[in-house]
Amino acid sequence: QVQLVETGGGVVQAGGSLKLSCTASGRTFSMYAMGWFRQAPGKEREFVAGVSRSGDTVYYADSVKGRFSISRDNAKNTVALQMNSLKPADTAVYYCAADWTPISSTRVRTEGYDYWGQGTQVTVSS
Repeated sequence: QVQLVETGGGVVQAGGSLKLSCTASGRTFSMYAMGWFRQAPGKEREFVAGVSRSGDTVYYADSVKGRFSISRDNAKNTVALQMNSLKPADTAVYYCAADWTPISSTRVRTEGYDYWGQGTQVTVSS
């Protein structure tokens, strides 16, 4: 089916930056809206950012607006999350997710995603 692999996590100081990437298998990447989620120890998984099938619509959690940027390259089956001005509260395992989306829709959802990657750890020190 759809396999997703995240890379780019690491340890950074507060105020620093990281760029995460997610690569999807198959030839139907453009059928899916894509999202990034994160889960900190003892916390529930939360939505971070999403991008529509075409890449023209994006949506961010309030906690990351102005700091994070999501983008996709359908020719390369990739979605990226550029994270700037990182805070210790951003520390979490970050997951890439795929959401099958009707061709006529530009929707970006915060839940209901169909496929998930294995996650990549982001640690922000202070």
